[in-house]
Amino acid sequence: MHKNIGFVSTRFAGTDGVSLESSKWADIFQQNGHRCFWFAGALDRIPDYSVHVPEAHFQHELNQWINERVFGQKGRRQPVTQTIHDLRSVLKLKLHEFIKQFEIDLLVAENVLTIPMHVPLGLALTETIAETQLPTIAHHHDFYWERVRFSVNAVNDYIQMAFPPNLNNIRHVVINSAAQEQLALRTGIASTIIPNVLDFENPPRVSKKRTDIFRRSIGLEPDDRMILQPTRIIQRKGIEFAIELVKELKNSKNKLVISHEAGDEGFEYANWLKEYACEHDVDLRLVSVRITDPWNGNGKNGSQYSLWDVYPYADFITFPSLYEGFGNAFIEAIYFKKPILINRYATFVRDIEPLGFDLAVMDGFLSKKTVQSVVDILESSKRRKKMVGSNYAIATRHYSYSILRNRLSAIMKGFFGDDIEHLIVKPRPAKSRGYLYISPQQVRYKHFNSQACSHAK
Repeated sequence: MHKNIGFVSTRFAGTDGVSLESSKWADIFQQNGHRCFWFAGALDRIPDYSVHVPEAHFQHELNQWINERVFGQKGRRQPVTQTIHDLRSVLKLKLHEFIKQFEIDLLVAENVLTIPMHVPLGLALTETIAETQLPTIAHHHDFYWERVRFSVNAVNDYIQMAFPPNLNNIRHVVINSAAQEQLALRTGIASTIIPNVLDFENPPRVSKKRTDIFRRSIGLEPDDRMILQPTRIIQRKGIEFAIELVKELKNSKNKLVISHEAGDEGFEYANWLKEYACEHDVDLRLVSVRITDPWNGNGKNGSQYSLWDVYPYADFITFPSLYEGFGNAFIEAIYFKKPILINRYATFVRDIEPLGFDLAVMDGFLSKKTVQSVVDILESSKRRKKMVGSNYAIATRHYSYSILRNRLSAIMKGFFGDDIEHLIVKPRPAKSRGYLYISPQQVRYKHFNSQACSHAK
């Protein structure tokens, strides 16, 4: 029997990890006839299936007012407590209305019961789950104890209650083994590991007609190499190592392209990167239009482009992150059969590296050996073909949609028994997914090279 599934978070918009993975889950559910609905403070989903509640966004002014008074503080005042509960009440009412409006059978809480960026929403959702007894999957991407900024707080009572809650109608899902262990150790809560996945059973379809459009749009010449950093501009992505790599490659034809704008953590790091690129004489292109989620069929217009419009035309991927819960850029590079440089962050070392991927690897710093391995990859088409083919085969076994289908099927069976059929593969239409036509006038970017740097001075 088909079910109505309600996704809840602070944001379903853009290409952050939570938005992307929720779209993939919805893709699997919808292939099998289930209907998916969305509740969040920022949304780019189809309006007829969505409830936009501005107060649910972590950047809402009232929530920001609360956060300023509860994080980095050891005690809270009564007006703060009252404001938390006032906002909780508003959001709880909206959640109940969402459930009633769309006749929700199953809730999927996407990181909203994990990171306390919106304490009132976490409380509201926890109480709603308890009151309705709706089957719920709590999908945890990263936990508050993994972030220094939440270590000193005045809301530990609420964090213990709702981040995450321990209720009998919730099944918890994490994305790596360390998270599974820590969740059990700290809370006694058991969980299922579902890593981030891609549809490796259906390789990406690349249109040769579009091969050069994006590259030309950001000012690249046909013989330029596009070194792609496919992440937001936030400090933990370690983008300075990508700049250092391009410098050490010592080839003016290598251009570093960052596909995402600065994230929710401010622009100071982005400004420093521009200066750093200038100091190292690295040609840096910052794409300054919003990119869309390729699984999301809503909101695509001439000012947006998809990740699927960028990856096919990259020559090399840099992913020198200092920390990742999983690392979407890694698996996306493998999916598009692109060679990649990766820093050995903790989850990679524990869960990914033992699988035997063939990669250019650094371990906290950029060594001469690592630089030479990148040179060898760039200069040898035979080497590239062998490594990307091997990587694709490994990822198909460990990070394909079949993994997601099987584990979601088990959870759904636990909730609904024989009412639910096993999630199966449904045939896809023979067309490219997620592509948009991009003209040179539609892609805005900022170019930082030696000339631009000299002007800035």
